[in-house]
Amino acid sequence: MKNSIEASLIEDYTHPIRDVLWGHVFMTEKFAKLTESASFLRLNRIMQLGPVFLVYPGATHTRASHSIGVYHIGRRLLQNLAERGASQWLTHDGIKSFLAACLLHDLGHFPYTHSLKELSLLSHETLTGAIILKDPMKSLVNAAGACPELTAAIVDKEINIQGKELQFYRKLLSGALDPDKLDYLNRDARYCGVPYGAQDVDFILSRLYPDQHRGVNIDSRLIPNVEAVLFSKYLMYRTVYWHKQVRAATAMVKKALINSLESGDITGEDLYDLDDMSLFSLIKSKDSSKQKLSSNLIDAVREGRIFITAAEISSKDTGFSNPKNTFLFDVSRRKQLEEKAASLLIKDGLDIKSEDIIIDIPEPVSFETGLHIIDEKCDFSGSSSAFDRQTVNAFVKTLYTIRLFIDQKFTKNIQTFSKVYDILERVTKLESQEG
Repeated sequence: MKNSIEASLIEDYTHPIRDVLWGHVFMTEKFAKLTESASFLRLNRIMQLGPVFLVYPGATHTRASHSIGVYHIGRRLLQNLAERGASQWLTHDGIKSFLAACLLHDLGHFPYTHSLKELSLLSHETLTGAIILKDPMKSLVNAAGACPELTAAIVDKEINIQGKELQFYRKLLSGALDPDKLDYLNRDARYCGVPYGAQDVDFILSRLYPDQHRGVNIDSRLIPNVEAVLFSKYLMYRTVYWHKQVRAATAMVKKALINSLESGDITGEDLYDLDDMSLFSLIKSKDSSKQKLSSNLIDAVREGRIFITAAEISSKDTGFSNPKNTFLFDVSRRKQLEEKAASLLIKDGLDIKSEDIIIDIPEPVSFETGLHIIDEKCDFSGSSSAFDRQTVNAFVKTLYTIRLFIDQKFTKNIQTFSKVYDILERVTKLESQEG
């Protein structure tokens, strides 16, 4: 047993960590040391769902607990795949590196990372890879029996190293039924108190078949579970992740960050090692503008004075969900529209500034699976599933909604914003057609 590949997944896992979702999560003593590092402990101070707690008060779980869950599912996944033939190409170093990648995959996350994709900031994957390749984390990873270079490359796809296992592990960590998704859907649903995200992880893991190039294949018995994952993800976005109040709070923080970055008060490098509280403290301490726009927005979020919805525009009316229509992802254009909206309202006698208005555009989200169905000899999109490409595209169109948020102090004037809505709708239609 000691010389077998399976031993790398079974022996010496004697250190228990108690998790709300999965019960006892067992690690080796050396892996447990990774969770005691300063870089990992920072994840205890970053809430997994950011401002979602404003709508769902229980949503205060952290990226650290999520990371431990991903490690747990990743280990179970490899155990099942090794028993089904993956042991033919797995190595001891590779297994430990994959488990380390599962546990450390969010090290580079800083607050609101996913909401800042339009900005010229380093991705959290790139930041994670850099942390893993630098001491003290590099030495800790090495001591745990993993290869720091392979661990970093599994997370950061910009890192290229030689080895037959790399592509396999990358597919496992980032796929339709990956440990990340299986944990966050279940965990987020549990802490938010909603039923939408719950998945049958035991059955899913029992029906996955290893493929050295694709990661895993499935048979048709698992199609309903893949459908459940897709629909759960859709429902979680619609009711939790992209709830309009959550989007308003996120948009306020994003506007504060963009303002501070554009003014030069902060740089991207200032953000990369922050937690939730230090982010807010940084913005307040660095905001040098006369109007204190960034500080005011941050204070409003902290005190629960969230902007309200003045208007909504469905992507069905704008064609926004079409990948070719990227004009509104340009932050500067949105800022111009906000200034235009303010000027129109001022002409109508409303004492308002562009800082009181936020145009919110959802970030790109994918519902693709890329899974191969063994017994149907086709990919998921061409299988017997009811979730064909047209259905999946309908999900995306339903989710993408452009919103105009305004400061609460203008609640009584909300009818005035119908003119802004009309103008915004015309502009988005026109630029969508031309873009």
